[in-house]
Formats: sequence, C-alpha cells, structure tokens
Amino acid sequence: MRIMFHSSVALKTASVAAMLIAANLCAAETIKLGLSVPLSGAAANWGKGSDWLCAKAAQEIKAQGGIKVQGQTHQFECVSYDNQYNAAEGTKVAQALVMRDGVQFVVGSIGTAPVRALQSLAERKNVLLFTVAWGASIKGPKFPFTFSSMNTPLEISEPMISFIKKQHPEIKTVAMLNPNDATGQEAEKVTKAAWEKNGAKVLVSDLYERGTSEFQPIAARLNAVKPDLVDLGAVPPADVGLIFKELKSLGWNGVKVVEAGTGADGLLATGKDAVEGTYLGAAIPANSMTPHQKELDEGMRKATGEGVNAVQIGAYDAVWAIKAAMEKAQSIDPVAVAKTMPTVKFKSFYGETGFGGKDIYGSDQQMLLPVIITRLTGSTLQEVGRVER
Repeated sequence: MRIMFHSSVALKTASVAAMLIAANLCAAETIKLGLSVPLSGAAANWGKGSDWLCAKAAQEIKAQGGIKVQGQTHQFECVSYDNQYNAAEGTKVAQALVMRDGVQFVVGSIGTAPVRALQSLAERKNVLLFTVAWGASIKGPKFPFTFSSMNTPLEISEPMISFIKKQHPEIKTVAMLNPNDATGQEAEKVTKAAWEKNGAKVLVSDLYERGTSEFQPIAARLNAVKPDLVDLGAVPPADVGLIFKELKSLGWNGVKVVEAGTGADGLLATGKDAVEGTYLGAAIPANSMTPHQKELDEGMRKATGEGVNAVQIGAYDAVWAIKAAMEKAQSIDPVAVAKTMPTVKFKSFYGETGFGGKDIYGSDQQMLLPVIITRLTGSTLQEVGRVER
C-alpha cells in the first residue's frame, strides 16, 4: 500500500526540517577540556589546583563572550581524571578520556610516565595535548599535537643554578635526589649537567620510589657525603619537607634547592623550620603578583588550602592558548587548532606570550614563560631572581 502525503504537509515538514538543521548549525557547542592529573597522593595538590584553574579560565572566557568561531559562540567545560602520577593509571585515564568520553583537547597532564601513555593515544587520534611534564622525550616535531605549558629543567635548571652559584660561591659539592620515574630520570640528567657546568661536583645522585613514607635512610645517604648543597629536583612538596626535616635531624645545614618547588605551603606542612632558606624554581611569590594573579591565588587558597603555582598555572594558560588558536584558525577541529597554535599570542597568567623552543626541541611547542627564582624566608616566599624568555 502506498501512503500519499498532501503537498502542503510535505512542504511544512521540509520547512521544519530545514529550520532544525539551521538551528543546529548555529547552536553553541560546549567543548570538553580534559585533564590527566594526580588527584590523590603526594602530588594531589597539583592536580586539584589544575582542575580549579581550568574551570576559572573557562569561567573568565564565558564572562568575556566565549569563543567565537565562524559565527558560533562556544564555551569550555573542564573534566579531570586521576592518573595517580603513574604509568598504569595514566594508561587507564588515556583510554577513558579519549576513547570513552571523546575528549579532543587536553589542557592539563602531569607526570612524564602517565603523559607518555596519554600521548601515544592522543597523537594517533589527533587529540591536542598540553602538558607540564618535564620529559624532553615527549617534545618535538614528531609530536605535532603536544605542547608544553610550563618551564621544564631545560628552561629552569641552568639559569637557576647559575644564579644560586653566584649567591653562594662557596658551593663545591652537591647531592641530588629525584623520583625514580621518567620525570625524575630526565630531570636528573639536565640538573646534573648544569651543576657540573657551574663548577660544582655532584657527589651522589639518588632516585627514590614515589609513595615512599620513610625518608630517614634516604636522608642518611645524602648526609653521608657531607654536601654543600642538596638538590631535590623534581621531588613533590610534601616529600621535600620530610627529606629536609630528616637532614636537619642529622645535623646537615647546607643550601637547599628544589627546581620543581611550587610553593611554601606544602614544604612547611611537613618540613616546618627545616625548609627555611630553600630555593624554589616553580613558585609564584605573593610579593610580585599583579592584582589578577592575587585574585587567582586567593581563590586557589580557598579551594585547595595552598597558593597558586607554576604546575597548576599550566592548565589555566592552556585554556587561553586554545581559545586564541581556535579563533585564529576559525575552527574547533584539533588538527587545525594544533597547526595554528605555534603562531598565536595569547593571555597567560604572566601576561601576553606565545610559543618557542625550536632551537632546543626542533619545533615551537614550548610556552615562553619567565623563570622565577624564589627563596623561602620564614613562612613566606620572596622573589630573588627572574629570567624573562
């Protein structure tokens, strides 16, 4: 049996369908921004802060009118996953984030090992990936979808160590400690070379397992060589405090350095007065903050109990960078956005910036950010040196 439609009904149906299609084409789209970060364990503050700053950047962008692409207005939504700072969980997060939830833009990823697991999938699936991981092995032209949103040892170590050596010319010997994972192993190589270049002899360079809770044996090994300086490289804040506390109990009282040092709160919570005088390479001191930076710092303290730091800021800056690249490319396709990214200028936490790094990594995929050297005095951080890039 044939079913016949009256011509006027057919015309009305076609008209409604056309209007629905047009409405869908013009509708604003909410774009998911994923984060693969530690939300538990010693580095949980880094992950929780990254999540908060991602949401804050998305909120600011919405208040300013959203992301404008080809006549459409888009908004961002942040979704965080706990990678527990290890490769196994990082692999699970990668599958959930990319394959299950279809996220095409990652604004925060922490830990070289879990980032490697995510990157192997993201690069195959054309997912744009921002990371604060320190490994140089995850950068370069063979990873066109991967961008760095934090200074790494290759940006921090040389200027920071050169500065400290000038402040303390008496330093002749160094003991180093890093986590025994991809982050720590890669940081160790760069930092050791920087100390040797600056005329200091590295007496010992140890690695320890993340999740360690008993640091007395580790501190005893470091103390045994009687170094002028102890460099804790990529050790997270809570562990830093415990290690320096054990060293103080053993009678050691030399110069203290943490290239990945992100703030006073975590060190003081576990180290108390044993962390006095520590030099940090990834912290933002209150005494040099702009009004907007202070606003973000205060919001972070309410949300997490600690101030803002360079690891977390990476997620905030990545959101603004993606907005700039989408609007310049006039596309929300991650392929077009990634291709445009190295050419954009955008609003970062530190001010307007862009990308560089071709001379080191072979491609311009490293955010150009200042290296801020701080020192802990009492319970506050003070900026003691800065290198603009």
